[in-house]
Amino acid sequence: MSATPHAQRRGSRRNRIVAVAAGLATVGALAAAMPASAGEAKPGKTKPSRYQDVQLLSFNDLHGNLEPPAGSSGRVTELHEDGTTTTINAGGVEYLATHLRDARGDNPYSITAAAGDMVGASPLLSGLFHDEPTIEALNHLDLDVTSVGNHEFDEGAKELARLQKGGCHPTAGCYVKGKKFKGADFPYLAANVIENKTKKPLLKPYWVWKKNGVKIGFIGVTLEDTPGVVSAEGVKGLTFKDEVKTINKYAKELERQGVKSVVALIHEGGAPASTSYNYDCDSPGAGDGISGPIVDIAKNITPKVDALVTGHTHAAYACTIKDPSGKPRMVTSAASFGRLYTDTTLTYDRKTGDISRTAVKSANHVVTRDVAKAADMTDLINRWNTLAAPIGNRPIGYISADIPSTGTESPMGDLIADAQLAAGKKLDPETDLALMNPGGVRAPLTYAAKGSEGDGVVTYAEGFTVQPFSNTVNLQNFTGAQLVQILKEQVSGSNAASPKILLPSTGFTYTLDMTKTGADRIVVDSIKLNGAALDPAATYRVATNSFLAGGGDGITTLGLGTNDLVGGDDLAALEAYLLANSSAGNPIAPPAANRITIIS
Repeated sequence: MSATPHAQRRGSRRNRIVAVAAGLATVGALAAAMPASAGEAKPGKTKPSRYQDVQLLSFNDLHGNLEPPAGSSGRVTELHEDGTTTTINAGGVEYLATHLRDARGDNPYSITAAAGDMVGASPLLSGLFHDEPTIEALNHLDLDVTSVGNHEFDEGAKELARLQKGGCHPTAGCYVKGKKFKGADFPYLAANVIENKTKKPLLKPYWVWKKNGVKIGFIGVTLEDTPGVVSAEGVKGLTFKDEVKTINKYAKELERQGVKSVVALIHEGGAPASTSYNYDCDSPGAGDGISGPIVDIAKNITPKVDALVTGHTHAAYACTIKDPSGKPRMVTSAASFGRLYTDTTLTYDRKTGDISRTAVKSANHVVTRDVAKAADMTDLINRWNTLAAPIGNRPIGYISADIPSTGTESPMGDLIADAQLAAGKKLDPETDLALMNPGGVRAPLTYAAKGSEGDGVVTYAEGFTVQPFSNTVNLQNFTGAQLVQILKEQVSGSNAASPKILLPSTGFTYTLDMTKTGADRIVVDSIKLNGAALDPAATYRVATNSFLAGGGDGITTLGLGTNDLVGGDDLAALEAYLLANSSAGNPIAPPAANRITIIS
């Protein structure tokens, strides 16, 4: 998948199909000895010792991945001292549960927290059931608290409230006869998400953990730009406030309540200089090894906040970034899909009520698959798989090799674009091209069989994992000049720092010069359709998904098309394309991913 995830609305597909169905570690820097060893109490003493180590276990961007994710989405890279790397298979809640439980042991001073996107863009096992299986799994994991992420709004505020409070789905109903969905045992925090009608936070802004006089507050926010990466319907009636101002406001409020130790759960992140999970991003100097939005956020959040648990970019890091007073502060992220968890030690000073920053240490650990599976998670997965199997096991196509979802131009994204072009031509034979957003390509297709279907067989469940959003395939007319502008908006404006390169259908080609900046990265003279130069004055019929058709991903010109025509479900388009162009004896090959020429 792309480095930065994006969101679209989903939901209608699941309503329809359900109706049919009925320790590896690296220290992230700072560690200094305390005046007295941290512990609950010294031997022979009735009072606890002054310094108490509190364990903070954290993860982010699970995205409903209950089963081990496939392909590169289920691996992490480990960096060795000699500079070589190896890959490790990782993830799956059966293993995550075991690792977290082993890490906790019988420690009474252990908290488990998350930084958003626990649900949304989920594989079929969870997505088919509106992510109730994932909430159930998180309850079993003893998650204490999480911030919301952008994907928690895929189905809107009312559905998020149902996940928190419980109750059966308004249209799909209860999935188990006579059993009502209980909701989350843990609080979702949404300090910067304001209901326009009430002018108040949609959910709790903060939560305080207490144990034997130790008090640690958690403030949860999602990225301010959530409306830019979620469909308009998903964020209707909501305003998303600035992350820094919101956290600073509630840090002051917590201090007034006597809570001086604070952790921020932020669904926004950064990009370390290495993709290895154990890269020491402090080695070049504090903060030098990481870039992206979280850097400016961290530099401006009040020193009252002692640590930042982050997410959204699906990267792995345990870095220090200086706060406004110049003091180093820990900032962590545990990649995505349950492949890692972070273990942070917060040393609480009972005398001051604050965290001693000089003793904060943090490390990411791999959720390896060489440990015993947690039996309760295996039972959970089996129960929901029994309900999902009649739908998920149905073959929808055949492939000759893995179709990756990574890279500036991914073969999986090109395949989806080709499928949407074919769907568009069925709607209107005059359709010229299709464009697919990278964040909507959630996984690869792998040649090796995941179950009993056989190698090379693509099942509906696998297709759902790739495209879980229930977008529609829409047609719009654009001038050639507008198409040029669309390509420029991929790499300029809000996308200048982190380009959102659209995946083109076959026949649409151009050159992307990444040695330039902003809109100049698009080599206008290179843009061609079926070998012919683009005519600025001509009209072109373009297929996109409904997320892009609304101007999603900051590509606002995509929302200005004319002669709109709304087609069918985007996964149905992929299924139809695979069935028409592959068979067991003649599987489809991965696209060459040569439609965009990249100069770097």
